[in-house]
Amino acid sequence: MTIDKLCVIYNFAQKYRTAIFRAIDNNWDCKWIFGRNTTDIKGMDTSLLKDVDFVENKTVIGPLFRQTGIAAEASKAEYDTILMLGEPFNVSTWNILLRNKLSRNRKRIFMWSHGWYGREGFFKKWLKRAFFGLADKTFLYGNYAKEVAVSQGFPPEKLAVIHNSLDHEEQVSLRKSLLPSGIYRRHFGNDNPVLIFIGRLTAVKRLDLLLTAIESLNRKNENYNIVLVGDGEKREELESIVRESGLEGQVWFYGACYDDNHNAQLISEADLCVAPGNVGLTAMHTMVFGTPVLTHDNFPMQMPEFEAIHRGRTGDFFEYDNVESLADAISRWFASHRDEREEIRKYCYEEIDSYWTPEYQMCVLMDNMN
Repeated sequence: MTIDKLCVIYNFAQKYRTAIFRAIDNNWDCKWIFGRNTTDIKGMDTSLLKDVDFVENKTVIGPLFRQTGIAAEASKAEYDTILMLGEPFNVSTWNILLRNKLSRNRKRIFMWSHGWYGREGFFKKWLKRAFFGLADKTFLYGNYAKEVAVSQGFPPEKLAVIHNSLDHEEQVSLRKSLLPSGIYRRHFGNDNPVLIFIGRLTAVKRLDLLLTAIESLNRKNENYNIVLVGDGEKREELESIVRESGLEGQVWFYGACYDDNHNAQLISEADLCVAPGNVGLTAMHTMVFGTPVLTHDNFPMQMPEFEAIHRGRTGDFFEYDNVESLADAISRWFASHRDEREEIRKYCYEEIDSYWTPEYQMCVLMDNMN
């Protein structure tokens, strides 16, 4: 079925989604409905899209919220297809789904969602089966979420894996322009392996585990440098840990950096990205520039991007919340792969270029929506 007019409804317009949103806008006649961004996540320039309106995201009670006016907008006859964020706690989304189910002139409705995490209790299992069952199909970020859903009795034919993406075209252009700069040799004054983390320095990232692991490895005469690219609520606490542990010469608090050229250089010249908490977009951001990722193995507590990590090729896993396991994993990685840096780099490129791009996502959308 060809789409005549598509209505896209989202909680807000995230900057990191700019490339895929523009691809959707270029392929279909779209109306975009975004909630206003009240988070600290950077928003996109919505003037890059052809037809955009904004609504308010309003709390109903507890985690429940609504988006003002989207049900009325979605019911307009001009739209034959709706693509919207699959958020079970959005009562306006339930309204659209139920009204459409009862309508004589049903529209096709697709949702885009994390879906299942694997930690759902009885109530959430029931809620998600009912909620996603009202859509024609749901696009999920990962195969793990699909496997969990199917194991809980959800029909596999109503699910498609779409992964996630950043601005892949721009990142590949930067990647091709990179040349070795020796930035870490100049800063640290040694050639020890460099561990990088890029992202917000928040509690869920558990960077305290990384610092404790490095202190442990120092006692075994294994020395590493750490660069933390980002800022956040935990920076002062982390700086205190560094001082108390005597790690000042090994840890570089680079700070927040919004210059993609600098970030690409920092990532490319590091040896391993370590994300002790949930890895999320950090995995895609580092692997596209050739740096493997180490993160925890508790997949129900992970973000979908952990699926880009393949043991021994694009990274590795350690036991969740276990600092000794983290230290062992770092040591083991360099014992096994220190001489394979360029081969590992190519594996990382291949993973992201093949499955985590706007082009891949558009293929999934067009195969399922057209």
